[in-house]
Amino acid sequence: CCSRAFCFLPGAALSPAPGCALAWAASPCAAGPAACTPLGRPPCSFCPCRCPCSLCCCCAASCCAACCCCCSSRRCSFRCFLDSSCTTPLVLDSPHSGTRYPDDFGTSCPMHLLRKAEDTHVEKIYAFAPAMGVAWVEAHFPRSYLDANRALTEIDPTMLDAPWPGPLAEEPATQAKVRLGKGLIWRCTDEGLPLYQRLLGVAEVQARIDTCWRPYHAAVEQAIASAHAQHGYSMHINCHSMPAVAASHATDYPGMVHADFVVGDRDGTAAHPGLSALVCQHLRACGYTVDYNHPYKGVELVRRYSNPDAHRHSIQLEINRKLYMDEASLEINPQGMARLQGDLPTLVQQLLATDPRHIG
Repeated sequence: CCSRAFCFLPGAALSPAPGCALAWAASPCAAGPAACTPLGRPPCSFCPCRCPCSLCCCCAASCCAACCCCCSSRRCSFRCFLDSSCTTPLVLDSPHSGTRYPDDFGTSCPMHLLRKAEDTHVEKIYAFAPAMGVAWVEAHFPRSYLDANRALTEIDPTMLDAPWPGPLAEEPATQAKVRLGKGLIWRCTDEGLPLYQRLLGVAEVQARIDTCWRPYHAAVEQAIASAHAQHGYSMHINCHSMPAVAASHATDYPGMVHADFVVGDRDGTAAHPGLSALVCQHLRACGYTVDYNHPYKGVELVRRYSNPDAHRHSIQLEINRKLYMDEASLEINPQGMARLQGDLPTLVQQLLATDPRHIG
C-alpha cells in the first residue's frame, strides 16, 4: 500500500499502518478535494468528499470500491481489494472477521465473551486471494455490533426504545433467527448472555446501518457486478468460520458437532448445485469432512447478490475453527493454518478454471 494516494476528511486523525512509507504534512482533504492528486479516476462512489484520488481510503466511515486500506484508522468500517488487478470472475468476502470494537457499542458483555462471535482470523486464511486477481472485501466492525450477513428487516423491536420505522421480517425462518437473538443487531451471545443492559436508540441502530451495513454491501455488490460485467458470469464465496460444536443460541441445532467445512447455497437457489458439488468434492479430496446446506445454507449476502439463472453464483463456505485455532485463547494453530493456506488456493484455482455456464 505504500506511496498510494489517500483522501481524508478533516479531523479524521488518521495514521498510516506500520511499514507504510507514505508521509503527509496534513490531511489533503482539509483543503478540499482539489488538494488531492487526480490520477484519471472518477470520484470515489463511496466517499462523501468525492475525492478523485487513485485509491481512496477511510473517508468518513467507509472505504471506496478501489481501496488499499493501509490506514490503521478505527473509523474505516471495512477493507477491500477491488481495482484493476482484480481480473477474475471470483469475489470473496468476510463479513464476520472484524475485530475493531467501536467506542459507541455500549455493550455490557465482557470482551472475551464478545470475541467468541468473531470469525477470527478468516481474513488471514484468505490473505492469498488478491495476489490471484480475486476481489476481496472484509469487515472491520465486529459481527456482534452489526451483522452484515442479515437483512435490514431482521430487527428485534423489543431491543429498541421506540418503534422501528422500517419493515420487519415476516418469514418464519428469519423470525426464528431474530427470536434466537441473532438478527441484524445481536441481542445475546451464542451462549445466551445478553449484550445490553439497556434499550438501543432507533437512531443509534440506523447509524450502525449507515456506517457499516450499507458501505459493506455496496462494496460486495460492486465487486460482483464488476466481475460479472468482465466475464459474463460471477462466482462469489462468502467466507466464514464456525465453532467445533454449536452453542445453545447459535443455530437451531445446539450441541451439533460440525464437519470441517459446510458448503451452503440455499438449497441450490444461490448457486448452481454443480458448482457447489465441485467445491465439496475438492475439499473432500484434500482430506476434509464436508457437509452441504446443513446446518448452514447461506444467509443474506449469498441470497441478495446471487441469481444463478443470470450466471451470478454465491456460495457460503464455513470453516471449522478447530482446524486453525484454539477456540478458547483465539491463538492460531500454525500447522492448521498452514494446511488451510495450502489447500484453499488450490480450491480458488479450481474455481478460476471453471466456467459455471458450462456445468451440466
